[in-house]
Amino acid sequence: MARVVVLTAPRTLSIEDHPDPPLGAHEVRLETLFSGISAGTELATYRGTNPYLHKRWDAAQRLFRDDGDPSLGYPVRSLGYEEVGRVVDRGDAVASPAVGDLVYGTWGHRTHHVADAAWAAARRLPDGLDPRAGIFSHIGAVALNGVHDARIRIGDTVAVFGLGVPGQIVAQLATRSGARVIGVEPIAARRRLALELGAVEEALDPAAGGVAEAIRERTDGRGADVAIEVSGAAAALHEAIRSVAYAARVVAMGFVQGEARGLHLDKEFHHNRIELVSSQISGVAPEQSYRWDKPRLAATAIDLQARGVLDLLPLITHTFAFEAAAEAFALLDARPGEALQVLLRTDAAGPS
Repeated sequence: MARVVVLTAPRTLSIEDHPDPPLGAHEVRLETLFSGISAGTELATYRGTNPYLHKRWDAAQRLFRDDGDPSLGYPVRSLGYEEVGRVVDRGDAVASPAVGDLVYGTWGHRTHHVADAAWAAARRLPDGLDPRAGIFSHIGAVALNGVHDARIRIGDTVAVFGLGVPGQIVAQLATRSGARVIGVEPIAARRRLALELGAVEEALDPAAGGVAEAIRERTDGRGADVAIEVSGAAAALHEAIRSVAYAARVVAMGFVQGEARGLHLDKEFHHNRIELVSSQISGVAPEQSYRWDKPRLAATAIDLQARGVLDLLPLITHTFAFEAAAEAFALLDARPGEALQVLLRTDAAGPS
């Protein structure tokens, strides 16, 4: 019997029992060890602000429409996209993966999942890697896609706005790419962590004001070569636009909710010829789509951890029992300054 976290209304969670389906010949059963909670897209669904809850997504025309039922409705049983688990059973025709292998991927906050064996075999966790590293496959792919969209060059000055989980990963990736990285984050603990992990050279507090001016002062008046906005705050996106050099690139990764109050396109954006690029994990830049896709991005996020290029386990601040999912979500929702990456731990992971 699988246990599944279900959103029955905004900010209201329950846990349901779902019978495990029988295995097909080419399928494996995964027992979840850890499931990570995203403080971006997933929390928007938890709060009821995700546009899929209010409009219908027309995939053919790629438009949100007011006609018809919303694309997502309550109860929502699809929360969660940062999972790692163990193969506990497999179909008669499965040669790989083996029972006991660890697999990373996206299957939601549920204690068990049935997956295609070939899919699971392609997502085996490298030997010796802490299982918790597996929960960063998807959010790591999001961050890597954003860095690719930024087109960072060695020696660039990169300003990263927002040092939550994706921002911390973006900052590490940009630094490892040979850039000088300046972080911008209002929460002091996140600024300290980015500095301790060597993700940024300097971390600025936007509450102190003058972020764009400070970045220009540190770049001989020029401005950053690239800014990546990861917080989803419209005012931060505006300041990112202000912080970059003439004709520079700003990557909007954050999931800005509702009307973008605080974003003024009549000022620096218009007068400095800024290139504003949207980065979203549903696709990669067209010019690299014949080489890169979502599975490769996710596999690379895991491989970079295995090779010690990315140090992501320190981003985990809280681990809750699976049955305490409501408490975990409430923490991220109401007290974001106290938490970064929050995990749900099932009984299969063993004692904490």
